[in-house]
Amino acid sequence: MSEPRDRKAPLLLMPALLFFSVFALAPLVAAVCLSFLQWNGITPPQWIGLDNWARVLTDPLTLDSVRLTLLVIVLSWLLQTPASILLGVFLAGHQRYRAVLGIAYFLPLLFSAVAVGLIWQAILSPQGALNTLLRSVGADAIAQPWLGDPGTAIYAVIIVIAWQFIPLHTLLYQAAARQIPRQLYEAARIDGAGTLRQFFSITLPQLKYTLITSSILIVNGSITYFDIFFILTGGGPENSTRILPLHMYITAFQETRIGYGSAIAVLLVALGLVLSLALLRISGYSRMESQAEGA
Repeated sequence: MSEPRDRKAPLLLMPALLFFSVFALAPLVAAVCLSFLQWNGITPPQWIGLDNWARVLTDPLTLDSVRLTLLVIVLSWLLQTPASILLGVFLAGHQRYRAVLGIAYFLPLLFSAVAVGLIWQAILSPQGALNTLLRSVGADAIAQPWLGDPGTAIYAVIIVIAWQFIPLHTLLYQAAARQIPRQLYEAARIDGAGTLRQFFSITLPQLKYTLITSSILIVNGSITYFDIFFILTGGGPENSTRILPLHMYITAFQETRIGYGSAIAVLLVALGLVLSLALLRISGYSRMESQAEGA
């Protein structure tokens, strides 16, 4: 009975493989080929070999974009992970008031990146809601152009990103927390463990693989952020928010250096692949075992 199923397996995989080949593999191969060319998108392309790659590895602007991208990854993880775990565990309760609060927490997931960008642009502008509030309570010294200052722009955008995506990760942790057997908590209470002890000894260990999944999503998301940075800052001021995806777009399409922009795109893919594989390797996710009771 298993033989016919084995024969059907490749056929069932064909749509997914076709989709991956057309929309992921083919563009990647095209980007690799273009990275060896000098082309502005109009005139005939010229073969320049490894010149674009030599420039990628030595261009201060590109290297600074890599640094900014890594900064976004680290700060996004530090902001989103603790908040998502706490909110997810809190919302895992079945009380009605938690369900009502959960609706409010998940609202940012319903907004498009354009809407989020425009809303936060109005909030963070020099005469926006945040500075108006600070001035009204006498904190004029704190008020500043959050998106217009090179020292604060990148951090302001990271906070906006966290606000937008914490609900997604909260949903993951909420679902995982609800799968933890109640018997573990009952046994802990009998042994005299308090709420904090239960959280660190039961809840967090049981959320290990959800933490890994969430971390991979944060890493991959952080190296592909484009729209929110483009809307809020456009890479400025003074290139202080010109992360790698935005740097690729500006180089390839605004400065019409398609070949060099393609080399940056391949670098971006390589960076995401290396970070994801490193995270899987360190965490041991590939050796994942069931944490379900009795498994």
